[in-house]
Amino acid sequence: MGAAMGGQAEAACAPVDDMVFVPGGSFTMGSDHHYPEEAPAHRVTVDGFVMDRSPVTNAAFRTFVEATGHVTVAETVPRLEDYPGALAHMLAAGSLVFTPPAAVADLRDCGQWWRFTFGASWRQPYGPGSTIHGLDDHPVVHVAYDDAVAYAAWAGKSLPTEAEWEFAARGGLDGTEFAWGDELMPGGRAVANTWQGEFPTENLALDGFERTSPVRAFPPNDYGLHDMIGNVWEWTEDFWSSRHAVPAKACCVPQNPRGGPEGGSYDPSQPEIRIPRKVLKGGSHLCAPNYCRRYRPAARHPEPVDTSTSHVGFRCIRRPAP
Repeated sequence: MGAAMGGQAEAACAPVDDMVFVPGGSFTMGSDHHYPEEAPAHRVTVDGFVMDRSPVTNAAFRTFVEATGHVTVAETVPRLEDYPGALAHMLAAGSLVFTPPAAVADLRDCGQWWRFTFGASWRQPYGPGSTIHGLDDHPVVHVAYDDAVAYAAWAGKSLPTEAEWEFAARGGLDGTEFAWGDELMPGGRAVANTWQGEFPTENLALDGFERTSPVRAFPPNDYGLHDMIGNVWEWTEDFWSSRHAVPAKACCVPQNPRGGPEGGSYDPSQPEIRIPRKVLKGGSHLCAPNYCRRYRPAARHPEPVDTSTSHVGFRCIRRPAP
């Protein structure tokens, strides 16, 4: 019966538009050995679906914008009523851009390398004067959650849940630390776009890229998916929670679980701003051994839905009709 149901799911999710079938199944989600928000490790089951082979590219996003006239969050002037207490001069369109500092005093202060840059957007990823010319096959960045949802709806797709994303990233390798095994750089070879060197001041670029890379620059996993780890973080549908929720009885394996409670959690450092947060997965080209070791399938990060940066993108899925 299980094989028959799997065949039906695959038929209902026939790969189209450069998507690949992810068969679904049970796996160990999360980890008890790294950051506390990844715990507890627990068994989860997800149904089959099809997924974009790679993150949405600049070329694909441009097609969407030209077809719909969509204006991204980064290109929209914020309203004072949404950001009480904001300085007037900061109420301008822009986005966060990674700007390498000459030196750092404390790795806990990310304000040393992140700059809110007026005019930065998916079209101008490093601010005014920059361009995506020649970067058509790089992942689109500076997209907030609503931008990703709008693209997915236009394409007749959805964003993945955290569980769906993590299952797909593992490519059938249940229990390994990385998506490709237990070594970050097997045989000394880079298999994903991450940071080599001492973050954030020394970028050795041993993988060949200082920032984003073409979405198929590195080998796919065993499901045929590229860039599930590194390059850019990816949005998921799930609201953030500080730990995974698991059933009270160990015998009950969650089926297609969702993340935190509806409405989500908020940034405790800004209690006056009630912006919900969603789960990002996959790490990015800024993840390094000395900082943010989140280049693993189990890793996760909270991101306010109104926030866009130069290292966050997305990919879509399509589920079988209920």
